[in-house]
Amino acid sequence: MQPTISVTNLSKTYASGFRALNHINLDIRQGEIFALLGPNGAGKTTLIGIICGIVNPSAGTIRVDGHDIVAHYRAARSLIGLVPQELTTDAFESVWNTVSFSRGLFGKPANPAHIENVLKDLSLWNRKDSKVMTLSGGMKRRLLIAKALSHEPRILFLDEPTAGVDVELRRDMWRLVRSLKASGVTIILTTHYIDEAEEMADRIGVINKGEIILVEEKTELMRKLGRKQLTLHLEQPLARVPAALSAYNLELAGNGGELIYTYDERGDRTGITALLQALPAAGIRFKDLHTTQSSLEDIFVTLVREKK
Repeated sequence: MQPTISVTNLSKTYASGFRALNHINLDIRQGEIFALLGPNGAGKTTLIGIICGIVNPSAGTIRVDGHDIVAHYRAARSLIGLVPQELTTDAFESVWNTVSFSRGLFGKPANPAHIENVLKDLSLWNRKDSKVMTLSGGMKRRLLIAKALSHEPRILFLDEPTAGVDVELRRDMWRLVRSLKASGVTIILTTHYIDEAEEMADRIGVINKGEIILVEEKTELMRKLGRKQLTLHLEQPLARVPAALSAYNLELAGNGGELIYTYDERGDRTGITALLQALPAAGIRFKDLHTTQSSLEDIFVTLVREKK
């Protein structure tokens, strides 16, 4: 199947000489939620800006549903909705007119029923006649989403959409994202709330210093890179790990009161059974145990640190 977005050998160097993107290759599938993660300054917003036709590339090509974004700009751009980080809109216009005008910019005929549905989905319907300047910050963020959805795009970019917004908006937004995905809309998300990516995304891409360092199915990424740990709460604290247990690479924690065993889960071959059998022979008794698994945030931090 042809990817919805295909980025090939994309680079961006600014006049100052700063290289924001370096030979990016990325395919995004139709109907998926793709989370693009990276530290500040990694190139996330530059990449989105180029795909959306806001920033000019220095080299490379991008196709959106088969349309080259330079040669067929209008066709490509009409498929895309963008929710930017910045709260920029006409402060003196009404909510209804602002969203309706955005639809008209893409050459779409008036569709009051669609605008009404979008405003209701985003809890803006009761503010449709309010001037934008009277809205709260959270309401303005909702308005940006409404504008992005006004022309019924098949691809939606969400660039840090929940930064600084309340819990209610985050909940409303993710409910809307799920419904959009169910209707076949492709969603590309950047976020500092990695728990959102862990919950929502189908695939994860990590960008650092202008380069894509990893693209992986979320479940596969968690399986391959997510560490699991068994923590044993000891009856008596230890000063050091006994030499008889050196093969397990155990760590002492909790002032010697905890033994931590890190393992990769591969079926039943975790080594836990052998460890538990070896403990009594080493004179160690424990009163409790529990397991934990590293989160997507842990994996992300590790990946970025390794690429420095």
